[in-house]
Parts: sequence; C-alpha cells; structure tokens
Amino acid sequence: MNIQTPATPDLTAVKAKQQATWASGDYAVVGTTLQIVGENLCEAVDLRSNQRVLDVAAGNGNATLAAARRFADVVSTDYVGTLLERGRERAKAERLPIEFREADAENLPFPDASFDVVLSTYGVMFTANHPRAASELVRVCRPGGKIGMANWTPEGFIGNLLKTVVKFVPPPAGVKSPIMWGRKEYLEEIFGNGVTIAAESRNFTFRYKSPAHFLDVFRTYYGPTHKAFGAIDATAQQQLQTELLALIDKFNAAKDGTLVIPSEYLEVVVTKRA
Repeated sequence: MNIQTPATPDLTAVKAKQQATWASGDYAVVGTTLQIVGENLCEAVDLRSNQRVLDVAAGNGNATLAAARRFADVVSTDYVGTLLERGRERAKAERLPIEFREADAENLPFPDASFDVVLSTYGVMFTANHPRAASELVRVCRPGGKIGMANWTPEGFIGNLLKTVVKFVPPPAGVKSPIMWGRKEYLEEIFGNGVTIAAESRNFTFRYKSPAHFLDVFRTYYGPTHKAFGAIDATAQQQLQTELLALIDKFNAAKDGTLVIPSEYLEVVVTKRA
C-alpha cells in the first residue's frame, strides 16, 4: 500500500519567494495608511521612554516611528532594504534618532535579552517558519519584557482578501497561512511555555476614494496582490478582480461611493516570564 506522507516545504525557498513578494510593488504606499496601529500597539505594551525597543519586520516603520516618538531607543529591522529606506526617510523628516538594520525575523542578529520591548505590526506573521520566528522574538526580549504584535485575523477583511488570493496562487504544500497568527490559540502553541499572552480583537478601518481605487492601490503596491496578479493569465486576473470587488462590496460600510472597511486584527501582548 502506498502511504503518502505530508509534504515538507523547502522553507529557504519559501522565504526567498516571500522576500521577493514584499520587495515588489511598494508596500510603503499601503503601510503609511496603517500608522495608527503602531501608535495603539505602543500604548498596549505601555511603552516607556527609557526602554530599548526592536521593531521586527518593520516595513516602512509604523511601530518604529511610534516608539521613537515616545523617546524610546529604537532599532528597526526588515529583510527588505527598500522598505527600511522608506523608514529612514520618515525618521529623517521627523528628526527621530532611529537605528535601521537589515535583518531576518527568523534569525535576528542580536544577543539574548537585548530588548525591553519587541514589536511587529503585520510583519512577523508573514514569516515562513512560524515557530522559529516566535522563538526569536522571545529570545531577544529580556525576562519580564513584552512582545507586541498586530496580526490580521482569518475572519477579517484582509484575512479574507489573502484567502481569496491563494485560491488563484496557492502557496507551496505544507506552508502555514500567515493569518493563523490572528488566533490566540495558535500563538499559545507556537510561543510555548515561558510567556503569558493577552489578546484583544481590534479593527483598522481602510478609507479609500472608491472600491476601484482600493483595488488599484493594492494591485499596484501591496506585495501579495501585486505578485498574484502578475502570476496569472488575463482570464484569471479578471476572475480575481471580480472576486475581490465582491469581497469589498461585502465588507464596505460606505454608501456614498467611497470605501470604508473595518478590518479585524488581533492586538497581542506577549509577556516573557522573569
């Protein structure tokens, strides 16, 4: 009898593909609109001005800037150098002293217990190796320190958008979905013992000129949708566009032709036990 074993993904190849995805388009165009999430996350972890803070998979620096505005000592990391450059531009404009460093969330180049607070807004959730990334966040956080995250939920608008995209461009077999990070039970599984986890459901509200405007921005600048449209033929592109517009219509609260969509995410505070 031929017994098939579950496929084991090549996580190195997956990571390289993911890195190319986030380097495509220009995530900063979308990321800048999410700034309030970084501000709220700093409040959730009760950030103090004398703390050393690491922003992991920082993108163009929303949580980075929020922490620096609170006079913390901040290091901002991402594995896409162009996104870090966008963060540098923003920090320079606000005259904020921030260290920017290219780094992989699954292999952070810092000693154990280097930071009081570790942050990530819609970043670490997209890593290839979830347990490894969670382990790294805990490793670089000091005992008694906090890890703050904002992760899209499976049930929310972006969670559904990502589920729609993978119907057209499936991930490699065995790769776990990033939106699993939006469930507290899954976080308890991958973070394991040695931490306590508090989580609250929040909404970020997307506000765009119209559904067509939103779709154009995401198709042009947001890595996952940008890459998906580029990977399929014209017929499939039309089908994906139709499904995304239907999804937008389902979630859109605006009745005046604009787009107002509350998108659920999980605001997470992980405390490393002393």
